[in-house]
Amino acid sequence: MPRALLLLCLLVLASGCDDGLAKPSARDVDARVSDATERLNASEAGRLVLASIDAHGGLEAWYAGGPLRFRYAYTRLDSVGMPSAEPPLDTRQTVDAWAARATHTLAADSTVRFGWTGTQAWAMPSPEALPTDARFWSLTPYYFVGMPFVLADPGVNLEMAEPLALDSTTTLEQVYVTFDAGTGDAPDDYYYLLLDPETKRVAGVRYVVSYGPFNPDGGHTPETIMLYDGAQTVGGITLQEGFRSFLWDGTGAGTPKARGTLTEFEFAPEVTNADFAAPPEATVLPDLDA
Repeated sequence: MPRALLLLCLLVLASGCDDGLAKPSARDVDARVSDATERLNASEAGRLVLASIDAHGGLEAWYAGGPLRFRYAYTRLDSVGMPSAEPPLDTRQTVDAWAARATHTLAADSTVRFGWTGTQAWAMPSPEALPTDARFWSLTPYYFVGMPFVLADPGVNLEMAEPLALDSTTTLEQVYVTFDAGTGDAPDDYYYLLLDPETKRVAGVRYVVSYGPFNPDGGHTPETIMLYDGAQTVGGITLQEGFRSFLWDGTGAGTPKARGTLTEFEFAPEVTNADFAAPPEATVLPDLDA
């Protein structure tokens, strides 16, 4: 699921900032917003995504605020909707939306950390201490938190899809999302962005996971629908407060899968590029093709 746009990230990191801050310059923000706006305006689906981005606060505010901090608690559920025996994925994260980098600290144990530098995943004290795959989870929560902003990235393909009638009173607009070959670790993922037809705000997503280590025989997981709950606005950007996810049964929400919350959301303009480096004592994970 993470969309680590490697070439873009390397260019961004190579250019750097004289002050060492991860927050981009106003000039770079203007250029990137202009490029994304032109690209999105070229199609009906892109214009709808751009309208949703504007409804959530706009690309300029999204990038100009600098890295994000938030706590994302993901609780896996059993078939009747109760917490499963698997440990929750509850971490405090700092994410660089500009260059797709992240660090995580386990909420229950601050000595357990992991992240993605833009080119490498790392874990401490060891990968075995984590409740998840460090490479996969480093940017996965951010991708859901960052809807619809993340769909302005290069390598994203957008198509209009038929409206989705969730029930007799709720019909949502849908945009079908795919990715260019070579985009991130899971280019065969697809999403349906679900939008409120009046406000254009994100109501949820439908998606599959094609991440290789989870699908060693190829293909992808069964489709999931994630419905967003609540709204919170910080620095002019409006994001959800939580979510509920279910296996998608083709007509509506099926078996419960997970629930979670997004809290402690803030922009962190003081974060530096060095903050996204792997700590010296961390274990750097091998590449997927190693």
